[in-house]
Amino acid sequence: MRKIQLLMLFVLSAIIFQGCKKDVVTSASTTSDQILAATINGTSWIPDDVTATINYDATAKTKSFNVVGTADLKRVKWTITLSDANATNVNTFPVATYKVDATNKVNMAYFTSTGGTSYNQVGVVEPGSGSIIITSIDPSKNVITGTYSMTTKKVNYNDDGTIASIETSQILGGTFTNLPYTFTQVSN
Repeated sequence: MRKIQLLMLFVLSAIIFQGCKKDVVTSASTTSDQILAATINGTSWIPDDVTATINYDATAKTKSFNVVGTADLKRVKWTITLSDANATNVNTFPVATYKVDATNKVNMAYFTSTGGTSYNQVGVVEPGSGSIIITSIDPSKNVITGTYSMTTKKVNYNDDGTIASIETSQILGGTFTNLPYTFTQVSN
C-alpha cells in the first residue's frame, strides 16, 4: 500500500510541476524566407516556378529586369526596361523604386489559368497601380531583393457598350528575397 501511495504522490508532483512551467510564446515571422511571395486577393501565394533575368542589349543601350513566378494556376510577371546611353555590360541593376506610370518602362501583369499551360491576363495595371522597389543586389552572387505590388483592373462591357462590371485583382505585400537571376547580353 505504501508503494502505491508513493507512486501516486510522485505522479501528482510531476503533474503539478508540469503545470507550473513557464509558458513559451511563439510568434510567426512577418518576413518570408521564400525567394518570391505575395498576397493575391487576400490569399498567400508562393510560386513553385520562378525565373529572373537581367538582359543587356548593347545595340539598343537598354537593360531590363524580368521576373515570372507561377503557382496554383496563377502567374505574376514584370519587366523593367531602362534606356540609357551609358548602360554597361555588367550583371547589376540600379537600386531604386520603379512605378507603372507614363514615364517609366515598367510592365506588370497578373495571369490565371483554368488548367494546362495557357494563361490569360487578368485586366491591366494602370499608371499609379503598381510598383517594384529594388532594395539590394549582389552581382557577385547574382541575387536581388526588393518588394512589389500591383492592382489589375478589367472592365467588362454590355452589348450596348455600357460598363457591366469592373473586376480588380490585388497583388499586395510582394517580396523577392535573394532571388537568383541570370545575366544575358545581346550585341550585334
